[in-house]
Amino acid sequence: MEIHLNRVDYIQVGVTSQKTMRLLPALGKKATQKVAVADHDGILTCFGMKKGEAVPVFKTLPGQKIARLDLGGAAGTPQEKIFVCSGSHVRGFTKKGKQFLTFEANLTESINAMHVSGSDLFVCASYIFNHYCDCKDQHYYLSGDKINDISCLSSENLSRPVLACQDRVLRVLQGSELAYDIEVPGPPSVLELYNKDGGKLTFLCEEVLYGTTDGKIGLVQIGESAAATKWEIDNDKKKGGILCIDTYDIMGDGVNDILVGRDDGTVEVFGFDSSSEPTLRFEHVLSESVTSIQGGCVGKESYDEVLTATYTGWVTGLTTEPQKAEAGPGDEVRMSKEIQSKVEALRAELEQLQVKVLQGREQYQQTSQSSTAVSAVPVFSINDKFTLCQDDASYSLTLEVQTAIDNLLLQSDVPIDLLDVDKNSAVVSFSECDSEQPNGNFLLATYRCQANTTRLELKVRSIEGQYGTLQAYITPRLQPKTCQVRQYQIKPLSLHQRTHSIDQERPMNRLSLVGQFSFAEIHSWVVFCLPEVPEKTPAGESITFNFHNTFLGTQLEATYCKGEGHFKSDNISTISILNDVLSKEATKRKINLNISYDINDDSVSHTLKMIHPKLQYQLLLARKVQLIDALKELQVHEGNADFLIAEYRNILDESANLLEECKKQPAHLERLYGMITDLFIDKFKFKGQNVKTKVSSLLEILDNYDLNSLLDFFNEA
Repeated sequence: MEIHLNRVDYIQVGVTSQKTMRLLPALGKKATQKVAVADHDGILTCFGMKKGEAVPVFKTLPGQKIARLDLGGAAGTPQEKIFVCSGSHVRGFTKKGKQFLTFEANLTESINAMHVSGSDLFVCASYIFNHYCDCKDQHYYLSGDKINDISCLSSENLSRPVLACQDRVLRVLQGSELAYDIEVPGPPSVLELYNKDGGKLTFLCEEVLYGTTDGKIGLVQIGESAAATKWEIDNDKKKGGILCIDTYDIMGDGVNDILVGRDDGTVEVFGFDSSSEPTLRFEHVLSESVTSIQGGCVGKESYDEVLTATYTGWVTGLTTEPQKAEAGPGDEVRMSKEIQSKVEALRAELEQLQVKVLQGREQYQQTSQSSTAVSAVPVFSINDKFTLCQDDASYSLTLEVQTAIDNLLLQSDVPIDLLDVDKNSAVVSFSECDSEQPNGNFLLATYRCQANTTRLELKVRSIEGQYGTLQAYITPRLQPKTCQVRQYQIKPLSLHQRTHSIDQERPMNRLSLVGQFSFAEIHSWVVFCLPEVPEKTPAGESITFNFHNTFLGTQLEATYCKGEGHFKSDNISTISILNDVLSKEATKRKINLNISYDINDDSVSHTLKMIHPKLQYQLLLARKVQLIDALKELQVHEGNADFLIAEYRNILDESANLLEECKKQPAHLERLYGMITDLFIDKFKFKGQNVKTKVSSLLEILDNYDLNSLLDFFNEA
């Protein structure tokens, strides 16, 4: 069963954060609902719709940026009180706009997630969870990694908070203690109670929806002492990360559907068939990230809709109301008059704005010629995300600006490849770089954007062992010209990603460090080397982190405490990089290290066998691409391709796809050659031998690749 929804734009507020728009409860069964939305200017706006126009109910004065908005009220009554948090303050407003609560949470960091349930207030800063009851401190918990969101399962006399943490874990709390945690397939970014009250089950077994930063969605059943995953939806089409989820029966079949908003602007509706697995029923793409999503009735009574708020503050509805209703001749005249008056009002407003802009420009020109004039730099917000994509071992850099982007300059002091992105319509040009100079550049690329581009997505792939900084200079279409710089660290083991466990049966190489260093010092070195490690030093005396290499599939286990660090991996090159970087970091701090290692020769053939299918595929792809031009020439010369063998005909048929794949993965083959060369050098480096003179022989074997010949060369060298 499909559904058709039509887009309606209501109002625009300032830049919004995640989960800062909610629908107030309806007064009647099919009555329209009021909308509460908060923005970075600190303004809380509440509005309703009347005769197709947005009518404000109330609007607060500007203040500190509002990070979250939630609805609350006494248990058993309509949840129509509005709570907002900004900095470490929580404020409460009635539905008419009267402020009845100001609460200072006394946190050193700003609140970034909040949940209100009756007289209970649950707030989270980066790593800290606090529970207040009637504004009195009840419970406190320090998380092992950054907290992205919070939800809470509540019964009459008990509440059980669930924290979505960056280390791919949902933590279920009991008071101030961790009851248990649930492993999820990606870093969870948002939580939502299923059917608004945990699925109307007993407290012993309630359901929570989660969305991850890499675009996956799942439902977990939270029990008294353990949890069960009901279903998971993978992100096969490589859409954006999940920012917001809601449940509402938009299909009208009596079963709540799942509404999803993503950071690439995709809005999705998942419905349920006879099976308990959700199916995609509707999809719409907005031009910017969707920060909040709600299901309800806003524009016209009896017509349900999916209401969204976007990053730049647009509140948009996707309504079931038909845009062009069938009507009699009289109705058509009335409709056209309504539309005509709307268009005239918009034209008049546009003319007024154009006059204001001209006046402002003239005033600016006059004052800028004065000797005492100071040019004010326009301030603009940037929403940026730099994340490692597991599927293709590349980094995705997403930049979103509240106004149109004019151009973007990318500068890197380490070798990185720019990969092709389908969604990117900007024109890219490269400048020559002199990487030999001290502090020289390896990459200088300029993206010139088309008009009204507010969101840009890029992909880069780094080389492990080469580390430095990638800088993005963002220039919007604003006068006077201004630019903001964003910096992203390319870490020594940049292609590694956190994982819950590793395969201990693999042949492992070990690296051990002993020295006069503190737990905080060795933790800072690990943070410098590896992505996805929390910057805050973990609680306790020791910690273990597991990683897997997204490019090769090799593994790494890091266990360390005060004065000791132990690292083991099935890839010698990973151990070699750690050895070099950790030694350098310790030398900077004048700390003597006692380094020992245990190299397993079997791990080399194991790593080569893991590289083998990738290398074989890339060599075959390169061979096919080389043949395309010659085969096309033969086809033109002979008039058709019937005389060719099936393999060559297939290459011609698939030529467009082969060329596209080759374009999307530049230097992929060179990367694999580089990894095998590094593996060869690193194997003998630990034995105290320099084999750089034999690299040319290794490259000859790779050009006539055969796995057994390669293994023999490694063993005989």
